[in-house]
Parts: sequence; C-alpha cells; structure tokens
Amino acid sequence: MAVRDAASLLVGLLVLFHTWGVWADVEVNMEDRVEVYAGETARITCIFQSTEGVGGLLIQWFYVTRLGDKQPIYYLDSTMSYADRGTQFSDRIHVNVTVATGEVVLTISDVLLEDELEFICLIKSLTEGTGEGRTKLKVFAAPDLPSIKGMQTGISINEESPSKIGTCEVKNGFPKPNITWYRNNTPIRGIQDVVNIVSRITTESSSLFSVSSELSMKVVKEDKDDQFYCEITYFVPGGTRMTETNRINITVYYPSTAVSVWVESPKGKIKEGDSIELQCRGNGNTPSSIFSFKHQDVDLTLDGDTLVLHNVTRLNSGVYHCISTDTDTFEDISGNTTVFVNYLDPAVVRPEDTIIVPQGEELKATCNALSSVATDTAWFKNGEQISKGNTLIVKDVTFDTAGAYVCVVTVPEIEGMKTSGTLDVYVQGPPEITEPDNTEMEQQFETTVNLHCNVRGFPTPKVDWTTSDGKVLDTASQELTEEGIQSTVSLKVTSDITVFCNATNNFGTDAVTFNIKATTHTTAATTAATTTTTTTTTTTTTTTISSTTVKAATVNPPKKIKKETSGVVIVVIIICILLLAILGSVLYFLYKKGKICGRSGKQDLTKEKSNKDNIVVEMKSDNTEEAVLLGVNGEKQPPNDQRGEYLDVQK
Repeated sequence: MAVRDAASLLVGLLVLFHTWGVWADVEVNMEDRVEVYAGETARITCIFQSTEGVGGLLIQWFYVTRLGDKQPIYYLDSTMSYADRGTQFSDRIHVNVTVATGEVVLTISDVLLEDELEFICLIKSLTEGTGEGRTKLKVFAAPDLPSIKGMQTGISINEESPSKIGTCEVKNGFPKPNITWYRNNTPIRGIQDVVNIVSRITTESSSLFSVSSELSMKVVKEDKDDQFYCEITYFVPGGTRMTETNRINITVYYPSTAVSVWVESPKGKIKEGDSIELQCRGNGNTPSSIFSFKHQDVDLTLDGDTLVLHNVTRLNSGVYHCISTDTDTFEDISGNTTVFVNYLDPAVVRPEDTIIVPQGEELKATCNALSSVATDTAWFKNGEQISKGNTLIVKDVTFDTAGAYVCVVTVPEIEGMKTSGTLDVYVQGPPEITEPDNTEMEQQFETTVNLHCNVRGFPTPKVDWTTSDGKVLDTASQELTEEGIQSTVSLKVTSDITVFCNATNNFGTDAVTFNIKATTHTTAATTAATTTTTTTTTTTTTTTISSTTVKAATVNPPKKIKKETSGVVIVVIIICILLLAILGSVLYFLYKKGKICGRSGKQDLTKEKSNKDNIVVEMKSDNTEEAVLLGVNGEKQPPNDQRGEYLDVQK
C-alpha cells in the first residue's frame, strides 16, 4: 500500500514537472525601452513563440503605476478583446496581433509626458504555460532656445566674496535639460569661496521642466576680456543634443598702476594761437578714480579726464602732470607729458615803414622775424615775388622802383604759421610826366573835355594848368598815387586851344602840351530845282507865251546856327542868289531872241501843236551842280539828243 502511494506521488511529480517544462516553453521578447517625442505615436512590440495558435492563447497588457502596482489596460483571448476602462490609455491604445511572426504590437497615440511608464506584455497558453516581457516607454520634449543675461554693473576685483556674473535659463524641456557654464571655451567648475554655480529646476503646469543656473565668482583683472556663455544639453529619442547661448563680457573694475598723458589735438607741432586738448588715462578701470592736471605747480580745470587750453602762447610750454587718485584707497599715481608751443614773432623791417632813395642810387632793406623753428623769407611787390631771403637789394633805382614792398616770413614745416611787414619806398627825383595816350585831339564846339596829367617824382610835384594865351586853369581834382600824383582839369571848347600841364618840385620841372581843335556840325543848304515850262504856238503873224514857270532854288538854313559859323552861312546864301540871277538873265535873253517861242505875229490858239511845242528846262542843284535837260513831253533824252536839243534852243 505504501509502495503504491509512493508510486502515485512520483507519477504526479513527473506530470507536474512536465507541465512546468511546457509552460517554460512560451517565450516573450521585448525591447528594454521605446523612445518617442511627446504628442507623437508610440509602438511597443511584444514577440512570442508558442506551438499553439492564437485561439489557445490569452494576451494581456499592463503598465506599472508610480506606486509599483500592475494596472491592466488591454485583454485579448479567442473569444473577446477589449481595452480596460478608467485608465489614462483607454481611448488612445490599439493592439494588433500577427500570428505568423508572433508579434503583438501595442500602439499609443498622442503620447503624454505622464505616459513615461513601464509596460508589461503577458502571454498565457492553456497547455504550455505563461510568459511575459517588459518595456519602458521614454517620452521627450525639446526645450526652447536658452538665454543668458550678464550683470549690467561692473565688478571690482577687491570684492571679498564671489560676485554674480550672470544667469542662464532654458525652459520647457523633458526630461530635465542640463546647463554647463563656460569661460573662453573652458567649462567652469564650482570651487568653494571662489566659484559658485546654483541651479534651480521648475516644473511647469505642462509637466515640462525649466532650468536656470546662476554663476558667481571672484574676478581678477584678466577677466575683463573673458567671454562667458552656457551650454545646454538635453535628451532626444536615440541620443542627446546640445545648444549654446550668446557670449557675454563683464566689466571688471581694477585700480590703475600707471597713468598716460598725451596731446590729443592738434596732431603734429603746436603753434601760438592753437587750441590744445590733453588726454589723461590710467591703465586701470575704476569709477573711484579722479584725475587732476598741474602745470608749473598750478592746478588746472578739467572736463572729465580732458584738459583743453585755448589760444595758447609760448608761455603754455612746459611739463603737464596728470594725477589719478583712487577715492577708495586714497592712493595717487601720476604721469606727465611735455608740451612745446612754437612761436613766430612779427616781422621787423629795416628801415622801418618808409625809405626815401635818390634816383639812380641803391635800395637796401632787411626783414627778420624771431622764431622757434627755421623760416623762409620772400619779398613781394604788387602781389608778385621779386626776391627771396632776408635782404632786399635794388640797384640804380628809378621811379618804377617806388611803391609798397611786403616782406613775408613763413615756417615751412608748420602750416599757417607766417608773419609779414611792409616798407614804403619813395624815389627822390625831378618830376616826370607819363606821356598821355593822346595830346592831339578834336572836340566838338562847346563840349567839355577832361585832361589828365600823371606825374611821378618825390617830393610830390606841384601841378598847374595854363593855356597858350597865359590863362591859368582851375584844377578839377588832384589825387595822390603810389608813384606820385594825378591831376585833372575840365574845360569847355569854344575855339582851338593849347593847354599846358606843368609839374615842379625841388629837383626840376616837366611839362606836357595838349592841342585841341574845335569842330562844328553844319547842315548843307538844299536848293530846289527850278523848272521852267514854256508853251509855244507858232503862226505867221502872232507869237504868244502861253506859260512860263521858274522854280528858284530854295536854301534851307541849318536848324541851329551858332555865332562862330554865321560868316560861312552868309557867303553860301550870297553865292546862291548870284546863281539864280545869272540863270534868270540867260532865260530872259533867250526869250527875247525868240529861241524859246516863235514870234511870227499872233499865235493861233486853235492850231495843232507841233511835236516840239513843250520845252521844259529844269535846273537841279546837287553836289555837282549838274543841269539836266529834258526832251519833248518831258522825256529824258540820251546825251547826244539832249545836246542837239540844246543847240536848237540856242539857235
């Protein structure tokens, strides 16, 4: 009996072990993690191996809560499938089974940050046992671009504790982004009492993380040129990414160890009359420093760290000291520079102002100007350079030598630096009248003429005007010129006249003669032609003069007859009267001789006129006093015909 019970127990154990072995044959494989961006779709794959078909399997999906509990979310067997109600995945999951490949895929749409959980795939066989796999779902959200803000105020190297350098911030990332500080491409690590880095993490209402990091450190002078920035690293599906902020500088305050002083303007050499600007700078950087200037132990007023001197003279030359005082430590440091103001004194001309040189002798003058630099000297007359050098020499002077001489002294190496002096030269000698352009002239009767006389000489000559008949004329004007004097006289021309310009001084005399001829305008007499018309009728017993017309020449006198021309006009009138008398006598003689009209008794007025019954004699007075005879009927005849007609009349 005992043996039988033992055998039965052994058989049962063998069957149990055999059943456990079959169950162990259901294999389930899953990835350790599945990564996805928030808002996208996650696919979690569960791969299994089983000899049974789908109809013999039970498939379930679970997730592990934050507390570690298994929460079912999906069920599938041969008769039914459904998503569990009341979970955060109820409306967003779907399961797809592929028997041929043994795949069960859980799809989660619109993944949320809180979906980052562990998921369990459970596969149970009625005969082969149960298998399960686990996968962690990782959800990511890329953060916004980071920002950096540095301190707007300066940081002193004398601070005892670390000073704030700046703050970096990155927002809305998942998982939490990391911030690393850099100085000149080198990561900054925290050092107690020297470098402090404090980070703060904020969970937004959207479950995203925002991170800020504040850097504080003790600065040294060398940090004034450093560049600070932050590097942000964050996770993404499949790896990590990195981005950087802008670079910032900080203002470091440190005391000066030396002071520099220089002339900011003008550039180059300084001359009297310039404005000077002196600059003073320390090699430190601190708002607690103040500057002051001294020259010959006299304090000068500054505009900030700049000293301006207007209209400087040579007295402003010397050493200028700039003192920098640190108001925190009350320590002074100083620097200096030497200023030299170049000068050029007014030109000194010898002889001064005026010199009188006898005609034919030598003119000699000198010009000098005291200067701090080398100078050039030149002499000018009437705007043209006539000599170079300090000494002016003119041999055998003439009146052309007289005038104003300007001595100009310049400094070639400094623009605008020059001075000048003037010497008036008078040449002593007898008067010399410049020959006028015209001493022989014709002027209209009773017109006024101005005569000019330019006289050179020194002392200034005395000028008077006289006429050939000894009359002294009043001078209209008299002006001094560089060479001497210009005298002008005005007179009315009433007849031919000779005028003398006489110049006299202590050394002699000179004169010039003007001959003026008076002329008149006359209007020529116009003599009208005299026309005689004779009508002749010839009969055997009677001769009658039908009509005789004589047109005497008419003399038109000028519209205006002046007294001086009345004699000429009277002579012209007498000649015209004599010519008219002679013409009348000739015509009367011809008439008496019967040469003009026939005298055979009474004229038959009814008799037909002959072809030569009208003879007209016309006398025309012109410049040639030429008489023109007209033919019968008033027609002009050729010269020969006119002559023949004239002979007939004479007969």
